[in-house]
Amino acid sequence: FRREAERLLERLGPQDGPIAHDDLVESRASPPDPELAGSPEPVRVRADVLLPLPGRPIRVRLYRDAPATPRPLLLWLHGGGFVGGSLDDVDVACAGLARRTGLTVLSLDYRLAPEHPFPAALHDTDDALAWLEEHGEAFGGDGRVLAGGQSSGANLVAAACLMARDRGHPLVARQVLCYPWLDLGADPAGGVPRSRDEWYRSQYLAGQAITPHAAPLTAPDLSGLPPALILGAGLDPLVDDARRYARRLRDAGVAVSYLEYGDTPHAFLNFPGVLSAAWTAMQDIADDLTAFLSG
Repeated sequence: FRREAERLLERLGPQDGPIAHDDLVESRASPPDPELAGSPEPVRVRADVLLPLPGRPIRVRLYRDAPATPRPLLLWLHGGGFVGGSLDDVDVACAGLARRTGLTVLSLDYRLAPEHPFPAALHDTDDALAWLEEHGEAFGGDGRVLAGGQSSGANLVAAACLMARDRGHPLVARQVLCYPWLDLGADPAGGVPRSRDEWYRSQYLAGQAITPHAAPLTAPDLSGLPPALILGAGLDPLVDDARRYARRLRDAGVAVSYLEYGDTPHAFLNFPGVLSAAWTAMQDIADDLTAFLSG
């Protein structure tokens, strides 16, 4: 995947430093470049709906390509450093997963910092999972709920799984963590922290201390968590988070599958228009979930 990745990274240019708030708001509302993001495959149902969570509704985008019979639900969370990103960014991935798995996929429009710092997005994730467990039949669910996410979205999935375990009531049958950002206080594998990551962290935490529910890799005990599929990207400065979390889960007795896409950058699932690794990963995730659900 290296030649594709090099061309993309050259086109994107430097991705560092803070983002002005007006630019951040504009980026959230701007659709992704279709040349980079590609076009979603057709699915039978693609619709935005509201989940009536306690105290507030929250939007999800629903994708279903299989016949309307009871089936597991997959909650999916986009990335964006806890401050950006949108449902449009993962439109191709979510449609692709719905087509390849037969699952109903629900992409969560969780609240973003700095307007809504930690733990707002985590509460959105946790409440959405709890609602789907109790009311999932409204979307054709069969009682089984899976959850996946990308980058900061993967952080939220991992943290929600920790919260549910700590309550003694797991909500997720399997977690899918794509190039997760899980240790907010650590330098990346290269040893040189990126200033934009530091800025993301400051916006998300808003001066709060790092806890395991903000940074799951800091949790002292990872036992009792749902089985996991973890995807790492070889060119990602944060790839060590994926490797370490997979290793620690395995050491804690949690079943883990780890896949690493060599010569591939962070957020590669957002760029299926130019990165074949994105399509490979969609199929790998689909194969993993299909095997897990049929096991």
